[in-house]
Amino acid sequence: MSDGWFAPIRAYCERGDAGFWAEPLNAASNGAFLVAAFLAFRLAGSGPKRDRAATALAGLVALVGIGSFLFHTLAVRWAMLADVIPIALFIYAYFFLALRRLLGLSLVPAILTTLGFAGFAAGLEPALDALTGQSVDRLSNGSIAYAPAILALVGVAAGLLMPQTCSLGPARSRAGLSLLAIAALFALSLTFRTLDAALCPSLPIGTHFFWHCLNAAVLYGLIATAWRFEAAVDDRRSAP
Repeated sequence: MSDGWFAPIRAYCERGDAGFWAEPLNAASNGAFLVAAFLAFRLAGSGPKRDRAATALAGLVALVGIGSFLFHTLAVRWAMLADVIPIALFIYAYFFLALRRLLGLSLVPAILTTLGFAGFAAGLEPALDALTGQSVDRLSNGSIAYAPAILALVGVAAGLLMPQTCSLGPARSRAGLSLLAIAALFALSLTFRTLDAALCPSLPIGTHFFWHCLNAAVLYGLIATAWRFEAAVDDRRSAP
């Protein structure tokens, strides 16, 4: 591994030096992800059978918390990857699950749509950079990377809220409204992430820790929405 992987990174307002606890709020607030992971894991096993997809997502939430803790304490390049990779895995895994479970897509269309979403997510920032002639990543404090996730939530919610006559219509509507509420909460958490650098001169502790706390609620809410929908499907199947 090259020395570049150990290069220090000062990405957030709270960090004033290279010390392990230089970001105490940013580091400690990752505990919210572990709480969310525990609650999601417990929820996944609370039905007649354990929801394996929800359990796997709960594991990813725990990895998000661990990886983010490493980044906000060690603050080196390899730890940044430990932070962002579990987040990306959760985004694409949940999008795929939403297509399959909530929208009812078959396997191949769901895979192709997820790959298309990944391509859109990868190309959005370069396209916006070319369109504006500026670094959108710098202007948004890196938050532009999460814009596709909000768009995906709204898109899936719109699909669920379309008029329908199937027996799962009420469950689909509830899931759609839930995803819209979660998207709004995610947008709020993303606002705190974006404002961290801009507010730093007047607020030395920054606002990034709010992103952690609210985002933990977002991830739990997403898992709970998928679990509740599957529970509704199971109830429908078992109904006489």
